[in-house]
Amino acid sequence: MSDNAAALETHLAAGLTTVCRCWVLRRRDGVVQGFTDHDVALSFDGVDFTANTGLSASALRQTTGLSVDNTEAIGALSDLTISERDLNGGRYDSAEVEIWLVNWADPEARKLTFRGTIGETQQIDGTFRAELRGLAEPLNQPRGRIFRKDCTAVLGDEACKLDLSDPQVSVELEVSEATDGIVFRFPVLPDFNLRWFERGVLEILSGDAVGLRGSIKNDRWLEAFREIEVWEGFGLVPQQGDRVRLIAGCDKRRETCQLKFKNLTNFQGFPFLPGEDWLLSYPTSRSRNDGGSLGG
Repeated sequence: MSDNAAALETHLAAGLTTVCRCWVLRRRDGVVQGFTDHDVALSFDGVDFTANTGLSASALRQTTGLSVDNTEAIGALSDLTISERDLNGGRYDSAEVEIWLVNWADPEARKLTFRGTIGETQQIDGTFRAELRGLAEPLNQPRGRIFRKDCTAVLGDEACKLDLSDPQVSVELEVSEATDGIVFRFPVLPDFNLRWFERGVLEILSGDAVGLRGSIKNDRWLEAFREIEVWEGFGLVPQQGDRVRLIAGCDKRRETCQLKFKNLTNFQGFPFLPGEDWLLSYPTSRSRNDGGSLGG
């Protein structure tokens, strides 16, 4: 037990307590926010905890095994703290969360009661609910190598090794027009074939929505424009003139890896893997059973 936690235990054992909860949110874009349910602001570990923010948490259930801790944060939307704009824009997706039990009369006496990430968020009548996921949550994710005909790598990752800055793979340009954060129009891109960016990524590089990414659903020509449509609209709609990056799409096929990206050496699929019909087949009196190729 740390000295801070031991000091808090001593305080709790005294009977008369002065404790409160403090929350730390660390977003993926580097923003750190602190909140407390005390009526006076606190500060420790270099984080200022804002008082009277309306943020609270439901009962925290924790176990000694590997099951995921289950709780949620509940609070009021505020332009000064957590705004609807940032929630819709995905700023809090997978943000790191710490919950502390603190002696507000002596903030050095404190204990960490929860650490995890924000999962699903909901907005209802000016308030939000954020699911908190414990450190065991990653254990629910599949691990290990998958053997399949299509490539299992993500374009540009360590297995794929493709350089996404290659001008044949991606391009940076300004938005000419945006509709509902779903459909974007750009000047004609003659260096890229039609549907080149389908299954790819649109990444916003400037403006209010900087840092957000979306998967590309359609890539088509429309008169004097190149039209890109993403699967799910951005909560923060990019404006005309904002810079974005379009990354080529990959359908995971061997032919695409060879012809489109010239990257067959790093193809992570098994194109000659027998199908399920072959795996379930069995000898019959009408077939040739000499041990040779089934396709011969």
